[in-house]
Amino acid sequence: MRIAIIGYGRMGKTIEKLAVDKGHEIALKIDLDNQSDLTGENLKGIDVAIEFTTPATAFDNVCRCIHAGVPVISGTTGWQDKFVEAKTLCYEESGAMLVSSNFSIGVNLFFALNQKLAEMMKPYEDYKLQLTETHHTKKLDAPSGTAITLAEGIMSQDDRKTKWVNEATDIENTIPIISVREPDVPGTHVINYKSEIDSIEIKHEAYSRIGFASGAVLAAEWIIEKVGVYEMKDVLGL
Repeated sequence: MRIAIIGYGRMGKTIEKLAVDKGHEIALKIDLDNQSDLTGENLKGIDVAIEFTTPATAFDNVCRCIHAGVPVISGTTGWQDKFVEAKTLCYEESGAMLVSSNFSIGVNLFFALNQKLAEMMKPYEDYKLQLTETHHTKKLDAPSGTAITLAEGIMSQDDRKTKWVNEATDIENTIPIISVREPDVPGTHVINYKSEIDSIEIKHEAYSRIGFASGAVLAAEWIIEKVGVYEMKDVLGL
């Protein structure tokens, strides 16, 4: 495949190494110093774009790829307010787009486990729920996209939970998400159900960015020749 990497930070460089090791070619690299190079002309001949940038730029990057007829994989979080608009454009242009808050295979299994646990816990009102996410200090958004996906997964199984907030709360219908920022933490997410007599906890801890990057390359390989809007669970068959 001929790949465009949009966002050439630490994640972009990790994706580049993994993709090249698998025999793919990085034909275009876009970063802060050459954002104007993301044009339809430069995207000609690109098989797929992998986008990891910022909440402020992700929507425009994704739309440029769709307009150019290039399937796009986006791992940027914090731009959910524009997702429906991007999804509509993708269908109008008969394009392909895969957006995920986390491309790690382990995290996506964790998503499924989280939903199953939420379903099991629903009858037991004595247990209070808390979601904690810990990331590196350079992460731009809070809560993390992965934490929001986890909260949405809980709400899909428990109709008593109708919203989340990024702070501690005892409000019954609200999921508290606690965000912690520490140096050099790729990402840790904890779901805890606590009662007066015991607690139940599930946890996913990433050791490096390699899991995220390898999942993004896998998604890029999968989306070739497809049309539509997808999630990582489609790639993994979950």
